[in-house]
Amino acid sequence: MTQAPLYVTQEEFNLFHSIDRRLYTILVVNLWREPLESMKIIAFWIWLERCGFNNAVTKMLSLPYILVNELADEAVTCLNCSITDGGHVPSSSSSSSPDSHDIPLIQSLMEKEIDLQFFHRNRVSAAQGIAKIVKEVCLRGMKDIMDIAVERNQMTAPSVVQGGEAVPADDRTMFVTFSKGYPVCEWEVREFFGRGFGECIESLYMQEVEGNEQSLFARIVFQSASTIEKILNGKGKAKFTINSKHVWARKFVPKRSKPLSSSSSSSSSSSSSSSPYEMPALPHFPFCVS
Repeated sequence: MTQAPLYVTQEEFNLFHSIDRRLYTILVVNLWREPLESMKIIAFWIWLERCGFNNAVTKMLSLPYILVNELADEAVTCLNCSITDGGHVPSSSSSSSPDSHDIPLIQSLMEKEIDLQFFHRNRVSAAQGIAKIVKEVCLRGMKDIMDIAVERNQMTAPSVVQGGEAVPADDRTMFVTFSKGYPVCEWEVREFFGRGFGECIESLYMQEVEGNEQSLFARIVFQSASTIEKILNGKGKAKFTINSKHVWARKFVPKRSKPLSSSSSSSSSSSSSSSPYEMPALPHFPFCVS
């Protein structure tokens, strides 16, 4: 007798992928990332887990938003390398060398060696596998969250700083990441930027670590936003060498506040108050580096 195919309800499907849904919500609701691209990012992490890089999504959920956002950017770099033949692939074959990768946070997240060469070698299976996961998992299991994000994006926009006002610290902040295995000290960062741009740093926050562990990122608040423009030189991301150790720098992207409509302005003024666009079942992850 032929057994009837097992039917999985939408509720059961969502429950099975609850961790993936939580990460997708952080990307599109809390970090305001583009919904369709974020589906590809989630599919990318699921594909990596199926390749043996275990618990990637679970590990990301324990991180502050700033690192989740940076990891998502690195995932986009890997997607570009996997899906297009023209993606940049480092020439060095040594995965232990700083020259062999531009994905330092992904490397630090994984328990096994991984670099852009991995995605280029497996670009056919990666492109096919990720597309399949988007279709079979993401579109079915995350469409409701995507609809919320799309509606929110159409109705609201993040607030911007008006000309003539004092420049907030976030707009004068740069985020830097370091290669795992090549520790960089705070004094080295201060000395490097001091030599090139003078007394330009207002404050510097290295990732707090225990014992002999290595800081993998830092936030630098400059006295002037123009310093960041000079450092990046019109690019979205810049790569520097500090005492033979590579450092990646980009403008800091804070968690954006959700603007409240006039009908909700009488609600609690707390920034943690829920809104029609918030996913209420999700815990709040502190958006800080210390």
